[in-house]
Amino acid sequence: MDVSASSGGALAGRVAVVTGAGQGVGEDIARALAARGASVVVAARRAATGEPVAESIRAAGGTAECIVTDVTERGSVEACVAATVERFGGLDVMVHNAFAGAVASRLEETPPEAWAQMSRTSAWGSFWCAQAAFAHLAASDQGRLVLVTSPSGIEGSANIPLYSPAKAAQRALAKSLAREWGPHGVTVNCIAPVAETPALAGAFEQVPQLRGAIEARTPLGRIGDPVADIGGVVAFLAGPDAGYVSGQTIVCDGGSFLGL
Repeated sequence: MDVSASSGGALAGRVAVVTGAGQGVGEDIARALAARGASVVVAARRAATGEPVAESIRAAGGTAECIVTDVTERGSVEACVAATVERFGGLDVMVHNAFAGAVASRLEETPPEAWAQMSRTSAWGSFWCAQAAFAHLAASDQGRLVLVTSPSGIEGSANIPLYSPAKAAQRALAKSLAREWGPHGVTVNCIAPVAETPALAGAFEQVPQLRGAIEARTPLGRIGDPVADIGGVVAFLAGPDAGYVSGQTIVCDGGSFLGL
């Protein structure tokens, strides 16, 4: 996929924040939005990861800025949104992707701290992002909130039992906000991807047979590419063609989960 920015793309003139955009799926979502003309804020926990992404987007002709953001802290998320609006004049798209804490373990061996970390970045992070962004999304003519969840939030996981409810909480929040925000013209959706990311690479190191198992259960026979397979779907949800799609979870996993 060509990640060069397009001034006449479907998202031209739009402003988007992508959390956790310093690496992995978040990075490629940011690139996909910028490639379609959006001005993108790379909201990363560390400038060391976020700034290179923003710089590479600018080098490709796009508009991007890194704003250091910790999604586990309400004040940090609010500051990111305020800085975005001050810099670009508004906010049209909020994508919450940042997540930390998923470590394979049996439930009886999982410490409470693991739940605290997972829920803080997924459920609480979604709450902070939604609350901070709402007024600006409602003021936009096409306000969009996209939460990056997981197929595990739909079908569960035998290896990471607390990961599933943490991600499922995002789906429940999206459905509720779709109802609440619909009258304001704001759509709220989730995307549940399976893609080649640093996090998944770490899981493969922990469980070497995991890659083969995922590929074997996937009709397309491969693991998704973050740019070609995931970023474009988020760009669709963020754009004008998805104006009548709300409260939904789009599962991007090559057909592995077919239960919706």
